[in-house]
Amino acid sequence: MDTKMAKMIDHTQLKPDTKQEKIEQICNEAKEYGFASVCVNPYWVPLCYDLLKDTDVKVCTVIGFPLGATTTEMKAYETKQAIENGATEVDMVINIGALKSEDYEAVKADIEAVVRATEGKALTKVIIETSLLTDDEKVKACQLAKEAEADFVKTSTGFSGGGATVEDVRLMRETVGPDMGVKASGGVRDREGADAVIEAGATRIGASAGMQIVSGGQGTSDY
Repeated sequence: MDTKMAKMIDHTQLKPDTKQEKIEQICNEAKEYGFASVCVNPYWVPLCYDLLKDTDVKVCTVIGFPLGATTTEMKAYETKQAIENGATEVDMVINIGALKSEDYEAVKADIEAVVRATEGKALTKVIIETSLLTDDEKVKACQLAKEAEADFVKTSTGFSGGGATVEDVRLMRETVGPDMGVKASGGVRDREGADAVIEAGATRIGASAGMQIVSGGQGTSDY
């Protein structure tokens, strides 16, 4: 097992029909394999916190997920509540429609509100949803996330028809520079895919195939 690789993986389960037993399973797997975090929907944060509080595994959750179209105020509230419940990383979805409408002030304000809501208690990862954007829009989204002082930019929700590509990860890394995190998520199913996005500049990977990645097997899940 590759423990160094494991520390780069957010062990993810975001499907809407996920049962509690599956959440318990991924927490146990995260402890066993030493993943960076488990990434779950906000409802499951308290359970994950209880299961992982005596470990090094972080609890990551999603904000404004998966469409990014909730109000800024709701995203900030959701962030505060998630942190109160035990989350120490939040992956927020940008307002994609506002970005495509070139309302860049709104997009930046949306991100800034989430960053402020963390009060320094959690990392903020900004999901730009690359499959819905042009290259110019991807660059602009990354620039806005960096200006808003987020910690990471992230490729995808996994729910909009496309996930991480090497080309997108490379473009994001080139845009944000060497010091900001880049998370590749969606479609990374095996060690070969993980190595490729890391070489392109990813510093974190979101995947439900984490065990296959670190053990050299083949995963089947999209996220």
